[in-house]
Amino acid sequence: MTKIGFISLGCSKNLVDTEVMLRKLYDAGFEITPDETEAEIIVINTCGFIESAKQESIDNILDAAKLKEWGKCRHIVVTGCLAERYREEVMKELPEVDALVGVGSLDDIVRACEAVLRGEKYTSFKDKNTSPLGGERILTTAEHTAYLKIAEGCDNKCTYCAIPLIRGRMRSRTVEDIVNEAKELEALGVKELNLIAQDTTRYGLDIYGKYSLAELVRAITEETSIPWIRLLYCYPDKITDELIEELRENPRLVKYMDIPIQHISDSVLERMNRHGNSALIKETVKKLRERVPGITLRTTAMVGFPGESEKDFEELCEFIKEAKFERFGAFVYSSEEDTPAAEFKDTVDPQVAQDRYDILMQTQLTVTEELNASHIGEIYEVLTDGYDTVAKIFYGRSRADAPDVDGKIYFTSSKKTSAGDLVQIKIKEALDYDLIGERID
Repeated sequence: MTKIGFISLGCSKNLVDTEVMLRKLYDAGFEITPDETEAEIIVINTCGFIESAKQESIDNILDAAKLKEWGKCRHIVVTGCLAERYREEVMKELPEVDALVGVGSLDDIVRACEAVLRGEKYTSFKDKNTSPLGGERILTTAEHTAYLKIAEGCDNKCTYCAIPLIRGRMRSRTVEDIVNEAKELEALGVKELNLIAQDTTRYGLDIYGKYSLAELVRAITEETSIPWIRLLYCYPDKITDELIEELRENPRLVKYMDIPIQHISDSVLERMNRHGNSALIKETVKKLRERVPGITLRTTAMVGFPGESEKDFEELCEFIKEAKFERFGAFVYSSEEDTPAAEFKDTVDPQVAQDRYDILMQTQLTVTEELNASHIGEIYEVLTDGYDTVAKIFYGRSRADAPDVDGKIYFTSSKKTSAGDLVQIKIKEALDYDLIGERID
C-alpha cells in the first residue's frame, strides 16, 4: 500500500480541500501517513494569495524535493492556489514536481497519484467555475472542532486580491447539502462548527437571489445539536438586520463575528474597491455592539496599500483605538500580478509599510491588554483543546476565540479533563493575548 503524506498551507478554506483529497485517496486504497519522511508521495496543497504565502509554498516544495533525494519520497504532487495560478512556471522552474492539480480538479487527485506511480508527469486544470462543491473528508482538525465551507470563489473584485482569478466566481452550496455535512460532522463528535467562505455574508445570493446566511444558520441549528456555531469572513456591507437578529437570539450561534474591514480611510477603501465606506463600517460596528450585547468582533486591516498617506494610516490607528476590536490581525500589502492594484502608482516604501504594521499591531496590543485585564474574575465556558505537557496546564478557547487565529485560555483542573470537554473556567490572570484560569465546575 502506497503511503501518502500531505502538507496543507494557507487558509482554513484550503484545509477543507486537503481534507476532501485525503478522503478520496483513502477510499482509493492509499495509506495516509502524518510523517512526511515515511511518505512515498508527498502532496502539497499550496497557497498563492500573497508573496509570503507563495514563498512558503515554494520552500515546502523544495523541502519535499530533498526528501526525494535522501528519503523515501519518490513523487511530489502540487495542488491548490499556487498550482492553479502558476501552472507553467511551476513545471518549468521546479522539475522535481511530478504532478500539478488545479483548484477545479480536486476530483483528479487519485488519478494524479496513480499516474506518478506509473512514472508519468500529470496535470489537470478543469474549469474552477463548474467543479463539484463539498465532498466527504477526513478531518485534520481536533475531533471536536471543524470548518465547514459553505461557498467557493468570490465576486467582490477587490483591486489587490487575486482570489477571483484563482478560485473563480462565487458559488454557494445548497442549504440541504451543507446541513447534511453538518450532521455528518456532528456524528463524528464535532462541538464547534466554523462556517467559512471567501465572503460568508454573500452566501446564497447566486442560487437563492438573496443573502441567506441567517437562513442557513437556522437550518443547521434546527437539524443538529452542535453547541457552538461560528461565523468567519463576514463583510460589513452585507451584514443584514436578519443576521444580526439571529446572532442575538440564537443561543448556539456564538456571539462572535469576523469582519475584515481592511482599512477605514475612504480614499484607501475606494482604491481597494471595497464595498462600503468608513461610515458604513462604523455604523455596522455600532449596530452590532448595540444589538448583540457581549459580542466579540474580530477584524483584519492592510497597511502599505498604494497611495496610503500618513494621514490615512493615522485615521486607521485612531479607529482601532476607538472601535476596540477584541480580536485583530494585520498584514502588509503585497503587489499581485494581474490585479488592478499592481498597476497603481504612489507605491508605499516597503520599510514605511513595515513600520506602519508594527505601529498598528502595537496599538492593538494596548487595546487587547486593556480588554484582557477586564476579564479577570469572570467565568467562561471553555472548549478544551488539549494539555500542554511542558507547562503542565490545560488549554482551550471560549466562544470569543476562533481556532488557529485567536488566543487561548490556559487553565488548571483538579478533575479529569479531556479534549472536547466544555468546562467552566474562572479567569485569574491576563497575558498579552491569552488568559489563565482554573476549572470551577
